[in-house]
Amino acid sequence: MKDKYDLVKIGDMKDLIIIGAGPAGITAAVYAARKKLDFAVISRDIGGQTAWSLEVENYTGYQFIPGPELAMKFREHLEKFDFELREGESVKTIEKTGQIFKVTTTKGDVLESKAVIVATGKRPKLLGVPGEGKFKGKGLTYCATCDGPLFTGKNVAVIGGGNSGLDATMQLMRLAKKVYLINSVDKLTGDPIMQERIAQAVNVEVINSAKVLQISGEQFVKALKVEINGQERDLPVEGIFVEIGLVPNSKFVDLAEKNERGEIVVNAAAETSVEGLFAAGDVTNVPEKQIIVAGGEGAKATLTAFKYLSTH
Repeated sequence: MKDKYDLVKIGDMKDLIIIGAGPAGITAAVYAARKKLDFAVISRDIGGQTAWSLEVENYTGYQFIPGPELAMKFREHLEKFDFELREGESVKTIEKTGQIFKVTTTKGDVLESKAVIVATGKRPKLLGVPGEGKFKGKGLTYCATCDGPLFTGKNVAVIGGGNSGLDATMQLMRLAKKVYLINSVDKLTGDPIMQERIAQAVNVEVINSAKVLQISGEQFVKALKVEINGQERDLPVEGIFVEIGLVPNSKFVDLAEKNERGEIVVNAAAETSVEGLFAAGDVTNVPEKQIIVAGGEGAKATLTAFKYLSTH
């Protein structure tokens, strides 16, 4: 990997620009390096949402691995190759003139390439309460599928009464000692069948019309403070799962088709509605948002991009 100060000069032409360095972007970069493409990676960080997980136990090859450690292994793999890395930088706009893409960064730099892969992932909607930043990855998580088994036999809270919250609750009620399902409105809004199953669970307490006030603890989460009909209540929990939705990091992509959720629409080959522009991972409409799925989509995107470059 080239020194971070050895940046791409304006007017330099790359074969490929990869935007994002989570599982999809990193895998796309590994495949680009193996295909001997001249490429650059632009990303605010390395690892993406992987670094938020306390433990990952569903990534092939690792029975258990802390999220930050897996993110570091992603970085180590990436550093074995020679390419331009713009870490700590984001993309402001993507434009296409003829067959050439022009990518403008938030620092005002302009890069040109023959193809682009967008792999910027999603970001969770935040609660915006005291303690959220402090305990992220320390009992506070945004993925029940990723981290649920780590809280077996413990008291946990799920925040969100829609399908995401109900799905997380159904996963956790098989593992946790007790699950508090915190809902901000007066009734759950998820699928009726899911609601019925949750209602039958003896270890789930649904708390409607609740407002989250604070997350507290020492090194790890110990309690969640909520307000119910004007009265405060402290819930003794060791895990908190925030399931109030995710937002795709796709605002800067104006030239490609997006669905009603803002996800970039791709086909089975990771192609967008714009020739030469590809997308992979959680930023797309591919349904399952998992590390291993994102990695596979990143590989697919580069393989398709390579075929595109070979014929154009």
